[in-house]
Amino acid sequence: MGVVTDRRRIVRVREGARAARPDTLAVEEPLMVRLVAPGTPLGAPRPLGGPRLLSSVVPVGGPLPDYGATARPGSETLTVTMRTPGHDFDLVAGWLVSEGAVGTAADIAAMRLCPDEDNTVEVALARGVEPPRSRAFATTSACGVCGSDTVVEVRAALRWPVAGDPVTVGADVIAELPDLLRERQSAFERTGGLHAAGLFTADGEPLYVREDVGRHNAVDKVVGAALRDGALPAAGTVLQVSGRASFELVQKAARAGIPVLSAISAPSTLAVDLAEECGLTLLGFVRGDSMNVYTRADRLR
Repeated sequence: MGVVTDRRRIVRVREGARAARPDTLAVEEPLMVRLVAPGTPLGAPRPLGGPRLLSSVVPVGGPLPDYGATARPGSETLTVTMRTPGHDFDLVAGWLVSEGAVGTAADIAAMRLCPDEDNTVEVALARGVEPPRSRAFATTSACGVCGSDTVVEVRAALRWPVAGDPVTVGADVIAELPDLLRERQSAFERTGGLHAAGLFTADGEPLYVREDVGRHNAVDKVVGAALRDGALPAAGTVLQVSGRASFELVQKAARAGIPVLSAISAPSTLAVDLAEECGLTLLGFVRGDSMNVYTRADRLR
């Protein structure tokens, strides 16, 4: 687990009076995700059934095996994302799900923290798993897929269509989710500067909760944790997020097989369009006993 918060000296101004004092801030650092060639030797198994750690980035005793389209000489940077350290393997696994590259823990042959570079995770995909295209830029909390012509493409590429998921959720359960999420935001309590995402059962039982400076990262961490536990597709569940519902968050939920997405703030037009196209229930402005249901209201009872 990385360092999530840090202390800095500030000058606080209240009613015209100034006072120097320490303040607790959320840590934001880049994470590089690097693809290494298949056939890399594996180290000790990860606990809880997760992917095993790489013991080396270079196969021992000979040249790289030829795995066809998935082979990469040396390594290749897939993306760099600005994130809060912690649960980095979950973040990488969830990002790979969101990119459509993996659907089970077995699709990831191994992951490790690079011993030579800080804030770098190296990942090897299993034989026959096609890697996502690399992104030649750093992603931030504002990054996403843009353009209304991508809505149909996202639906067509889903591994687990959510439109047929028969789950129903009580309005009283949805109303409680923001508070249940907030209760588990330990870093937010100290900083006020982190988003959160939580995966819940239809009865409101928490399955996974993660925090991050980026909304999309928090969701990737939740989805990655579910992937590594063998819990995807996440049928019959609700994803609660602490902010607004963007196109990208709807896409991430749908690609994980999550049929219901609930947000404290507003959705965007593209988010509603994608939820409608995918058959995902999208709720916004979930505050107290009030909420807006933008798509598939038949799932709310």
